[in-house]
Amino acid sequence: MSDREDHLVGEFPIVPKQERAQQKRKLLLKSGYALFIMKGYEQTTAKEIAANAGVATGTFYRYFSDKRQLLMALLEDQIEMLMPPEPKWGVRDPESTLAGLLEAYDRRLNELGLQRLLPEILAKDTEFAEVLTAAKRKIYDRILSGIKKAYDHGLIWKDIDLNTVTWAMMILAENAPEKMKQCGKQADYHEVAKVICRMIFPPDVIMKLQHEAKLDENIE
Repeated sequence: MSDREDHLVGEFPIVPKQERAQQKRKLLLKSGYALFIMKGYEQTTAKEIAANAGVATGTFYRYFSDKRQLLMALLEDQIEMLMPPEPKWGVRDPESTLAGLLEAYDRRLNELGLQRLLPEILAKDTEFAEVLTAAKRKIYDRILSGIKKAYDHGLIWKDIDLNTVTWAMMILAENAPEKMKQCGKQADYHEVAKVICRMIFPPDVIMKLQHEAKLDENIE
């Protein structure tokens, strides 16, 4: 965890060492997680978290300074999981591979649930917003590096701006499935992957990659 993230979470009142105390802390984390998702961050109180965990309110403050610190403790190891997937261009069928990554990403977010709190938190917590922005920048840099390699190998459009296409791809990966659901359509990850790949690869490259993928299937 970076120094910035350490500052974000802050120093806990105590870090329990005995198993019984560790279990109480885990119960509070589990309780906070459930209530934040069910009621929202602002509508949840430390007293409710403690009561739901079956402990006294004073016990809550024994392990956490406030409900924000508990939330940051939940989020600190999950930030990477909130980021869009990093595509793999050096494969025979990048379209299907990317569709699989997008599907896994959406499934991971649904299982995690914490992303539903982000709009509420980001509107009021500038420190967390900065940490999330830094995490997005890291995944952006990794995706851009992969696109540059594909560009150097002559696989993508020569007149395309690599920075712009990287941001566009991240926006599509993050938002397209949810936008489809808002339109009353089931999320189709293959369609999203197709749009991204068409944006990056010229038609002849796509046809070549698809042909090579079919050859590989026939060999197998």
